[in-house]
Amino acid sequence: MRVRAEAGIPIKKKTSILCAFSIEDTNVAIGLGKFNKKIDQTISQSLKEIKGKKGKIAIIHSHKEISSERILIAGLGKKNKLTSDVIRDVTGNITKKIHELGIKEFTIITPEKISIKNDQVVSAIVEGANLSLYDFDLYKKEKSNKKEPDLTLLTSDKNAQKIIKNSITISDAVKFTRDVANLPPNECPPAKLGEIAKQIANQNKMKCTVFSKNEIKSKRLGGVTAVGQGSKNEPRFIILEYRNGKKEQKPILLVGKAVTFDTGGISLKPGEKMDEMKFDKCGGCTVLGVMKAISELKLPINVIAIVPSVENMPSGDAFRPGDIVKLFNGKTAEILNTDAEGRLILADGLAYGIKHFQPSSVMDFATLTGACIVALGTNVAGIVSNNTKLASKVKSSSAKTSEEVWELPINDDYMDMVKSKVADIRNLGMGRAAGTITAAAFLANAVGNVPWVHFDIAGTAWIQPSTKSKSYNSHGATGFGVRLVVDYLMNQK
Repeated sequence: MRVRAEAGIPIKKKTSILCAFSIEDTNVAIGLGKFNKKIDQTISQSLKEIKGKKGKIAIIHSHKEISSERILIAGLGKKNKLTSDVIRDVTGNITKKIHELGIKEFTIITPEKISIKNDQVVSAIVEGANLSLYDFDLYKKEKSNKKEPDLTLLTSDKNAQKIIKNSITISDAVKFTRDVANLPPNECPPAKLGEIAKQIANQNKMKCTVFSKNEIKSKRLGGVTAVGQGSKNEPRFIILEYRNGKKEQKPILLVGKAVTFDTGGISLKPGEKMDEMKFDKCGGCTVLGVMKAISELKLPINVIAIVPSVENMPSGDAFRPGDIVKLFNGKTAEILNTDAEGRLILADGLAYGIKHFQPSSVMDFATLTGACIVALGTNVAGIVSNNTKLASKVKSSSAKTSEEVWELPINDDYMDMVKSKVADIRNLGMGRAAGTITAAAFLANAVGNVPWVHFDIAGTAWIQPSTKSKSYNSHGATGFGVRLVVDYLMNQK
């Protein structure tokens, strides 16, 4: 989508449709100003009709009485509930309406001097507009031929164009993440994910290394080897290196689980909704999307991304409940359920990254546990951390981007729940208790004392029946986490 900033007066703006926001029960269109008696009366009547309620839209035809052909007013809801995400959501609805009407360009008056900072308002408008028209139609014979409309933001903010450019880059990375995550398993085995990573690296001057099955085994990545051995689609271990900071600056390590399809292995999942297990690669897709964004933004930092990728299938070669697997960090893991496979490949990714790149901090992302959905639903991701300062910064970026997280505890009691009687650790906790935390406790064995945050995005990575409807999220993958992590990284020096 093409978006530009412009300083100007609404009454003089020549545009197909001039859009403004209204807060509930104020009878004011923010920043719209006065036109002439006839138009002003029509605007006033429309404001009374929609009452500024969120989701309500009024369109007024000017009949050539003003420069704009039409005026659109969209309600933002109550003032005390106004957030950047409300603006993002309402902008998405505006954009969908514009697109539906076949309008080629539109203008939005940026609401200023409200309770939200201008830069966040501009970002929210751009992200809402750019993400709202996303549709995964790659495999449809009939595709939409309607071109995305161009958007102009009327604003007095001198930094608006830079904010717009960054917001387009970030939201395009979200769309990229959705595209990869939505790929069906027959089109996206681990090898394909490796090819996609190489394409990102080539386009953005990053180093990319992809280990094959034999290399994975020779490097003693036992978790990846075990989980991947049951499928004819061989595993891959993907490493992306972005180095644009000072040479002496330790990198930040991102690790993403990418199970391109998860049957559960020998511990076979029920058939119902198994098709959704193409989304078990979403953690890895998030990491790839973040790397695409930060390289295009040219952030002055060093970041390493590791994406262990496997297909978890049952076969005569598959790993089994009762097996004991030696992980990269040297610890042995008793396998109690082959459907708890994500923590095995993540543990290898974390330990390998920490040993070889000595990061200042680590974040991992995974559609790891159904227990997280039971605990937090499908609109909030769970996080577990060993570092209060790092977790606090993550929460700050979460609040800013409206990608919600909730921190769960971890202590020695939870660590004890993953101790095994026949190996160092076990890949399940004690029954159904604290499933999300015990999965994180398993990972903590690979992290040690390095500052670390684990994101369980099982509920937020794709649209599920209980997912809250938002205009900028369509069916399928959401790209959750990309905007949050990029915001966090943009604030690192």
